[in-house]
Amino acid sequence: MFTVNGSGTAIFFCILTMIGWGSWANTQKLAGKERWPFELFYWDYSVGVALAGFLFFITLGIAGSAGMPSFANLAGASAGALWRALGAGALFNLANILLVAAIDAAGMAVAFPVGIGLALVIGTAASYIETPKGNAAYLSAGVCLILLAMFVSAAAHRRLAQAEGASKRSGLLFAIVAGLLMGFFYPELMRSISPAFNSEPIRPGLLTPYTALFVFGLGVLASSIPFNGWFMRSRHSRMSDFWNARPGLHFPGILGGVIWMIALGLNVIASGVAGPAISYALGQGATLIAALWGVFVWHEFRHAPAGTNRLIFLMFASYAAGIILIGRAILV
Repeated sequence: MFTVNGSGTAIFFCILTMIGWGSWANTQKLAGKERWPFELFYWDYSVGVALAGFLFFITLGIAGSAGMPSFANLAGASAGALWRALGAGALFNLANILLVAAIDAAGMAVAFPVGIGLALVIGTAASYIETPKGNAAYLSAGVCLILLAMFVSAAAHRRLAQAEGASKRSGLLFAIVAGLLMGFFYPELMRSISPAFNSEPIRPGLLTPYTALFVFGLGVLASSIPFNGWFMRSRHSRMSDFWNARPGLHFPGILGGVIWMIALGLNVIASGVAGPAISYALGQGATLIAALWGVFVWHEFRHAPAGTNRLIFLMFASYAAGIILIGRAILV
């Protein structure tokens, strides 16, 4: 299987994760909620996640001579490890559906800083407790700055909600619940993966990153049936609209899922060097990328009251400083 061993490559992979996780939601914007409601978009997104997980499994999972090939690893995996990876996929999926609903209601510039910022804090703390790797002081300082950015974003959102009504407030609520749930999927996924997979033999029963990604993708796809099915019923959407849609409407959702899953794969690969806590925290700098898209491309704060721009600038500055400190935690 393919592995990385240098910290420079690991940081580069985490930066790519940040860009991918912060940019995939543009595909939801491109699909357009008037033409393609988020619950229909999400079926395509789930397929894209599962497809990319399978491609990791049959390509990088069998490349090179390091570790264990993915097919052999899957055959020897314990039921506990497989259920953890499946469960991580289902947990992520529930959180992500709520995040997509938050984007639909409140926009990327609100949903990501609040939802993903909260997930970053929870996931980083849980991952560091599980595998304490990296400089704790820099990591803690970086997380605190991101917490500050999250609160500033909520304050900016409050001003926007007063100007634009109740849908923005419901978007904030969806984002908070999504963040509370999403913070736990990454530590659960990493528990299914053999520690130090890039430098030590795979522990019996545990998974390589590529087997875990494949099973994780299956968990996302399978759990979409009950989770997204509920949103379909609550919003009175019909599956006939999904099946009868022209192919062009399906493409953005599939692309969004592929982008997100490739970013997760790079992040998990980087964790062998950076450690899960730092790898995840750097990847969740995606919030900064998403907020940039939301503010400067989609103009989501164009109707905000005067003075909101100062809050947005403080949010960007806090996130950027926090990400720099987290990256520094790898090198100290």
